[in-house]
Amino acid sequence: MAAGDSRCALDTYRSPLASRYASPEMCFMFSDKNKFRTWRQLWLWLAEAEQALGLAITDEQIQEMKSNLDNIDFKMAAEEEKKLRHDVMAHVHTFGHCCPKAAGIIHLGATSCYVGDNTMRKQLKNQPADTQLERIQAQDLIILRNAFDLLLPKLARVISRLADFAKNHANLPTLGFTHYQPAQLTTVGKRCCLWIQDLCMDLQNLTRIRNDLRFRGVKGTTGTQASFLQLFEGDHDKVDQLDKMVTEKAGFKRAFIITGQTYTRKVDIEVLSVLASLGASVHKICTDIRLLANLKEMEEPFEKQQIGSSAMPYKRNPMRSERCCSLARHLMGLVMDPLQTASVQWFERTLDDSANRSLKGAFVRSCHSWPQRTSSWPWSKLGVAARCVAAGTQDCHEKIRVLSQQAATVVKQEGGDNDLIERIQGDAYFSPIHSQLEHLLDPSSFTGRAVQQVQRFLEEEVYPLLKPYASVMEVKVELSL
Repeated sequence: MAAGDSRCALDTYRSPLASRYASPEMCFMFSDKNKFRTWRQLWLWLAEAEQALGLAITDEQIQEMKSNLDNIDFKMAAEEEKKLRHDVMAHVHTFGHCCPKAAGIIHLGATSCYVGDNTMRKQLKNQPADTQLERIQAQDLIILRNAFDLLLPKLARVISRLADFAKNHANLPTLGFTHYQPAQLTTVGKRCCLWIQDLCMDLQNLTRIRNDLRFRGVKGTTGTQASFLQLFEGDHDKVDQLDKMVTEKAGFKRAFIITGQTYTRKVDIEVLSVLASLGASVHKICTDIRLLANLKEMEEPFEKQQIGSSAMPYKRNPMRSERCCSLARHLMGLVMDPLQTASVQWFERTLDDSANRSLKGAFVRSCHSWPQRTSSWPWSKLGVAARCVAAGTQDCHEKIRVLSQQAATVVKQEGGDNDLIERIQGDAYFSPIHSQLEHLLDPSSFTGRAVQQVQRFLEEEVYPLLKPYASVMEVKVELSL
């Protein structure tokens, strides 16, 4: 956001991704203040490494740069960019203005992509300033890494809360659905583990991509490091050391050995792919919650004074889940941009490298499950077909099919209750099991090994995955009945 702009301005466009849905931490991560402060930090790291390797850079110059990392005159930078038509050089001049002794060594030997790719590139031209979170250039390596570091603990916390919910409801029977048609029973906890399993895969994939991120390093204009080789009078070892020193200062374990002017845009594809995959998981989970809300089995928290509809006061819309689905759909759609960007990077680079980048979804913090409703569902919609068939023959299957269709007719055409059980009780064919019906109707006898599967899944896969995030698990929001 440019100097003088206000996030709360009412006379200009504001992206809802920033103003409504993004966390303050994530908004700051992609802010101009953080971006240009990181540029200055990169210039400082470069100068420190060049000094350590023998270039004529003084301690006084280094200290002057350190003292002005946050002293950014955004108005001056905007005026310089308008004059120079170059965002990086505008900030080189602005930094040099408050560091007159160090001005000559700022950005020494570097190209724009040293700060651009290693931090993040410039905003799209002719776009409102606050659309950075919606129509953003590909945010680059330092900020990508730091954004992952914000996201991963949040995702781990979601998994932890869902794991608590699954454990507490591991043995609560509920009707399972295939093709969104009544099927065999499962448990609330087992169904929740389906959600958790997808999120665990996302956590692993996000962690892998975050840990695989490499620094672009100091590579020069076309990636050959020619400018640095000239600075160090042909000393290849010092150029290698410079690259390694700056990479370590930036907190990366390794840098790309080969780059053009930019790092390979395949990185953007990998990053957006795992984020889009997370979006798909969120969409599936929240769609399930929306469907369960309609069935009165599970619902979002509803605040005491919350209004569901301006016209229908009885409405309790699943607005959190709807919001998540909307943001997830937007996130899934972003992956096409880096695919196209990578495909048109002619030779060492072009400027077809502005890509959407946004991850500002809100996860559902808590859900309410209604045990009486979930336990009654199987008997109003499923009946005892599976149990009776298991106790009989193919003739039994046909008997159940006929009685089920008759019961369905009562419900659908006559508006009555499902009377399948009563029909079974009144049919002489089933007289051998009439005395066993109470036992056969015990919900827990329908759920197979759901309870054991939940316990094993949590202990073997979920809890070990959450160990690195133990510190963020201390504060929990209860998922209550």
